[in-house]
Amino acid sequence: MLMMSMFMESAVLAFGFPGLPELMIVLVIALVLFGGAKLPSLMRNLGRSANEFKRGMAETVDEEEEETKSPSEKA
Repeated sequence: MLMMSMFMESAVLAFGFPGLPELMIVLVIALVLFGGAKLPSLMRNLGRSANEFKRGMAETVDEEEEETKSPSEKA
């Protein structure tokens, strides 16, 4: 069990969040693919999509909490 825990921890460290060099590479690729003129609108749409996703997740959690309440709590 301890070995499994150590393996999981090392996997998280090996495949963590992207650092600055990785983000810069992604930005350069995006500039090459979409060009400088379309990039701001693309990022704006990406941000809107992320916000909509977060709202949808929050609504789902709220609905699940309402469903799990007992009938006496709903009244």
